[in-house]
Amino acid sequence: MLPDSAAIRSAAREVASQIAGRPIKDGQRLISSGLIDSLSILKLIAQLEKRLGVSIPTETLQPEDFDDLDIIVETVERVATPVA
Repeated sequence: MLPDSAAIRSAAREVASQIAGRPIKDGQRLISSGLIDSLSILKLIAQLEKRLGVSIPTETLQPEDFDDLDIIVETVERVATPVA
């Protein structure tokens, strides 16, 4: 079972804030603003997988799928699968 939207948002905010080195607000652009670079997306995905207990396949994802907290929540809900 996947975590709920609030849990995904909380984990995404914590991880993105750690990677960016500053607090992340709702609606704040991460990739397009340069706060997080494309290589850091892999760190973001790995940390989300670990914190949420899910697998996030990266084959079909684009950097835009991680550009703000709302999009991250939508992406995780769309593609993640629970880790057994």
